[in-house]
Amino acid sequence: MASPLKFNVLREMEERYGRTHKLAGSQSLYDVGDGALRIYFRYSAVHFGTRAFFGLRAEDLRQLEGHPSVICLLWDGQERPLYLPFSEYEEVFHAIQPASDGQYKVQLYFTAQATELYLPRSGRFNVDGYFGWHVVEELVDSSRIQRVPSLSHSQVQALLGAIGSLKLFDVWVPMTDRNRLDFSIGSPVSCCDELPQGLKSVSSVLPEIDVIWIERGSARLRALFEVEHSTPIYSGLLRFNDIHLVAPSLQATFAIVANDERRATFIQQLSRPTFKASGLSDLCTFMRYENVFSWYQRARAAGPGLT
Repeated sequence: MASPLKFNVLREMEERYGRTHKLAGSQSLYDVGDGALRIYFRYSAVHFGTRAFFGLRAEDLRQLEGHPSVICLLWDGQERPLYLPFSEYEEVFHAIQPASDGQYKVQLYFTAQATELYLPRSGRFNVDGYFGWHVVEELVDSSRIQRVPSLSHSQVQALLGAIGSLKLFDVWVPMTDRNRLDFSIGSPVSCCDELPQGLKSVSSVLPEIDVIWIERGSARLRALFEVEHSTPIYSGLLRFNDIHLVAPSLQATFAIVANDERRATFIQQLSRPTFKASGLSDLCTFMRYENVFSWYQRARAAGPGLT
């Protein structure tokens, strides 16, 4: 029963905001309106009339980070779709571990008084305010009308570093770039002096990556960003591909960050056979400068550790 429900939501999304397309590597992730919104669909039957069970894949949630995005929970008989703004729950998911199958097992409880979302080891959250299109409209409007300054390569690097710092990650920026970081529109960042010792297999490539977020106190990479302001997007993809081939078990986000005009180039380059064969085409995402700027604004407003 999930497909008709999802189809109806996507059809109305297209009528309101423009074309939708499925993101690579998932059957449930969609881009709406050429970057205006990302939507993640999950479906459940209702058990005993009071409860629904959903599995949210950690690798799918990573593709929502930094984008205006919602988790759309669907079940039979619902009157209006439920849209959960991912940014409001992002830090909760970071604080808990997924199950052994890589999914977060969440539940919805239906009572006469309220609809509540249960997240493992985090408690219940009332979600009655997230039914209906107003949630989506607010996200899309804010992402489209927010005034974003013209950003340079060094400013985008600095913003990504600031977001990582606010998320309590250690931040790596290449030594040759640090003196050029421009913090005029973002918080200053203290970069780590060296990369973790446990990553020798990719030590020849990692230092060249524009921004890396590292789990504090560990050798675990959380996100890698290549800012392609004027340099060829292909070069950033090649670095990502080298890292993915040498260390395929890394559970990190790979993101090319560029002006929206370069999206078509990103799609064209990522469709090369070499990236399809390696699997990078299913892992790497494109992030607009506008996404980075709004992400920083949200992170700064939330405060350290609460982004």
